[in-house]
Amino acid sequence: MNNITNIQAFYFVGIGGIGMSALARYFNGMGKQVYGYDKTPSDLTTALISEGITITFKDSVSEIPAIFKDKSEVLIVHTPAIPKQNSILNHFRNEGYFLLKRAGLLGEVTKNTLCLAVAGTHGKTTTSAILGHLLAACDMPVTAFLGGIAENYQSNYIGNGTEITVVEADEFDRSFLTLSPDIACVTSMDADHLDIYGEASEIEAAFTDFVALLPKKENLLFRKGLPLVGRSVAIEESADFEAQNVRIKNGGYLFDLKTPNLRIKDLQFYLPGQHNLHNAVTALGMAILAGSPTDCLPKALSEFKGVQRRFSYKIKRDDLVLIDDYAHHPTELNALLQAVNEMYPEDRKLIVFQPHLYSRTRDFVDGFAESLSKFDEVVLLDIYPAREEAIEGVTSEWLLEKINDLRTEIQSKATIKNKTELTEAVSVSKSRVRLLVGAGDIGAEVQKITNALQ
Repeated sequence: MNNITNIQAFYFVGIGGIGMSALARYFNGMGKQVYGYDKTPSDLTTALISEGITITFKDSVSEIPAIFKDKSEVLIVHTPAIPKQNSILNHFRNEGYFLLKRAGLLGEVTKNTLCLAVAGTHGKTTTSAILGHLLAACDMPVTAFLGGIAENYQSNYIGNGTEITVVEADEFDRSFLTLSPDIACVTSMDADHLDIYGEASEIEAAFTDFVALLPKKENLLFRKGLPLVGRSVAIEESADFEAQNVRIKNGGYLFDLKTPNLRIKDLQFYLPGQHNLHNAVTALGMAILAGSPTDCLPKALSEFKGVQRRFSYKIKRDDLVLIDDYAHHPTELNALLQAVNEMYPEDRKLIVFQPHLYSRTRDFVDGFAESLSKFDEVVLLDIYPAREEAIEGVTSEWLLEKINDLRTEIQSKATIKNKTELTEAVSVSKSRVRLLVGAGDIGAEVQKITNALQ
């Protein structure tokens, strides 16, 4: 392709996506002309428009700006989530424009930088956000493309220079193989996306291929226990990068960081859950490998506020705690339960869960049932289909039966509600801790429920 610095105008088909919008912000900040289409308005598209980006919500060729009549200095960016019948994308494809997937463009942007790539089936967004924040707070020349809205920046994009890039290395569709990482981590390698990979062994093979892209194995950090070669990360367990002397104080963690070359004492970190502490140790390790000064890291870590929809407190009172979270895999639900049990060991807990994808529900139904059955109260929504057609027999009712088969006599039976019943169901709950969980459109219900409970 042409050098992307020569391209004057970018058209993002699906610009409201979390990964697409971060790239749109990057090129807009470079002074390029940025346009896009998305199906529906959202908080993200509203923010992009306020930053000067032109967006249409009408899938019509007539909406394409005149600047795109010249094919020579424009680029069309798209994602696998765009339906095959999309008129705008089909026009660009049929007329012979240069098209690039989002992952390919990310690969081009990061090619001539020190690229820090965060991989793993869970924990990518939080780890990337911590890492981007640490480097920016330590005044390193970093651009970070995040898969969520970092609370410190109210954005999925951190622009503090262009020599270093922080990216999420996404295993979906094997798109992380388009990157050129210099330093990387793997937070987890659980089976997921089996609609793409078929077998769990195939996803492990893809991670092995990703790790092979690194020029030096010493520049790989991985969760201790994974079948990888590099530097291990653990909590209270012997590893190259290790959290030691972990205590809970003022609703957060206090710990010491041991690395191969130094020790930093009494670090403070305020995201609940051992999985988040693991993400923090990994991010600290990557920042150190990237050459960050270490004297600024303690303050930066203590000031990290989290990522929207990743254990986000919506209400935190003596009588009621409402938490919003993106968990959509049994491993993530188990991590969420560990976090709330650690912070609120004596309290009853309600989870409202929206399953995400028919294929994921089918592939992990027993794991979902086991995880969800451990909460005191369970309310299910219907499965959020995203890109999929329904699969016969794969329903929330099927999952509900499996949850109730595992529940004890002292636990209330799990139920299914539709969205119109959700606010009342959460309001009448007897649980002090209430969680709204899933990767679908449950996020749009969170504010309504928060308002009602306040």
